[in-house]
Amino acid sequence: MTDPVFGITIRRDANEAAVPSNALMSVVGICMPFAKAPTALQAAFDAAFPAGVAVRLNSNDTTKLALCDPDSLFVDAVEGINAQLGPYQVAAQLVVNRVAEGADIAATIANIVGSSVAGTGINAFVNAGADLGVYPRLILVPGYTTQQFGALTGLTLTTQGSNMTVAPAVEFTGGGADPNKVLPTAHAVMGIGPDAQKVASLVIDTPGAYLSPPLNVSFSGGGVDAGKVLPTSTAEVEELANAVCAALPEVLNKILAVAIVDGPNGLAAFTQWRETLSSDRLIPVTPGIKRLDASGDVVTRPAAPRVAGVAVRRDYENDGRPFRSWANQALYGIVGPEQNYRFSLTDGSTEGQEILAAQGGIIARGDSGDDFAIADGGFVYIGTDNLSDQTIWQQYHKVRGRDFIELTCLRTLRQFLGKFNLTTQTIQSVVNTVHDILAKAEANGDILGFKCRFDPELNNAQDLRSGHIYIDAQFEEAPVFRRLTMTSRPYAPALQATIDELLARQNLVS
Repeated sequence: MTDPVFGITIRRDANEAAVPSNALMSVVGICMPFAKAPTALQAAFDAAFPAGVAVRLNSNDTTKLALCDPDSLFVDAVEGINAQLGPYQVAAQLVVNRVAEGADIAATIANIVGSSVAGTGINAFVNAGADLGVYPRLILVPGYTTQQFGALTGLTLTTQGSNMTVAPAVEFTGGGADPNKVLPTAHAVMGIGPDAQKVASLVIDTPGAYLSPPLNVSFSGGGVDAGKVLPTSTAEVEELANAVCAALPEVLNKILAVAIVDGPNGLAAFTQWRETLSSDRLIPVTPGIKRLDASGDVVTRPAAPRVAGVAVRRDYENDGRPFRSWANQALYGIVGPEQNYRFSLTDGSTEGQEILAAQGGIIARGDSGDDFAIADGGFVYIGTDNLSDQTIWQQYHKVRGRDFIELTCLRTLRQFLGKFNLTTQTIQSVVNTVHDILAKAEANGDILGFKCRFDPELNNAQDLRSGHIYIDAQFEEAPVFRRLTMTSRPYAPALQATIDELLARQNLVS
């Protein structure tokens, strides 16, 4: 079609502020091994959940979920999420990557960690946007985040012993209570010359796994000399970070997600575990929870899926915007926490408060007779922090909220690229678009205030000529209300007011 010789030509121009394209922040990613249901066909199970391939489904997809072992931690995780959903919510969106079960816990964790080069394990989530059309931004690895790969790193020979005709056997006891614990092995080397019939050194054969102090060393054997004296030694155990938690930040940073991770039960164990981790995208919770299984038995299960369900509900309540904390929210579908932590609203020297001080999250029991409890009843999640070492980013809702705004700007502003020349109108449209996104956040109570402008300091003629501009967007997320200090003191004017009132009445009568 050509322009008319005599007539009117209309050309549409969309060079105006764009309607925001909001990022989706409430998709839950689950990476773990799980088996098929006894009645399910292996072919159908493998087709629905191919090993090592991320798949997308809803948490109420009974057709696919019925193929999974009903007693697995995976099905428990889905049920835990569903139990927390709010009014009008039917299901949560899931991205699931089933990995192979290893020969032992270490091999299974290695499969979960996977490879960033091969895109396996948790790294499969990095390609979920391109492969499945959505990125999971609430990541779970239930059952595999508490284990610490503590190992024997040194043996100190404190006394060499004497009068031994053969090398004594080295034996280890203790090493913590981890059910996956593997004790180390070592052997003694006998000396020569002045050190004859003495132990000259100790050699570590295998370092063991999932150990924690104290690890005790003892000796046996050493020959039949009645005057023999066995050596003594001390063991050094280095507790390493949980491998899954250590690997998660790389994936989380790439897709702007957070992971809710279960920590060990108890203040001492949790603190020890927490000290090996640092990331503004790891959100810890302790203890685990108790629930009824299909047989009616009480079993312990990870708490992280329940907290993820609360996150999905809270986002839904705020129009999908992740600016709300999950703290002080009841957990449903559980019969109790795995361990009861003492908690007081007024005393920081309780176990629950001390875990909160270590940036953990806890599950506290309500008590109608306790004025200092978090609630009259039920089981309440309390947690506002991630494991960041930067105080400005320690509240997880701030991290998620900034992710949301930045991703929304990214999704919205991309439509300007290449379509328009870099004119004053285009620049103003871009600035107005970002301004509108921030203005809505402020009106919604998500942020306290903002400033958005065409940056006068960074922009220059050379960059403009090349089609490059700088927008300065500053905004402050609203902090969560988590502490109140109230001053309570006598009010003397009330006494004078009482006196004045009595005198006035007396004068009125007289």
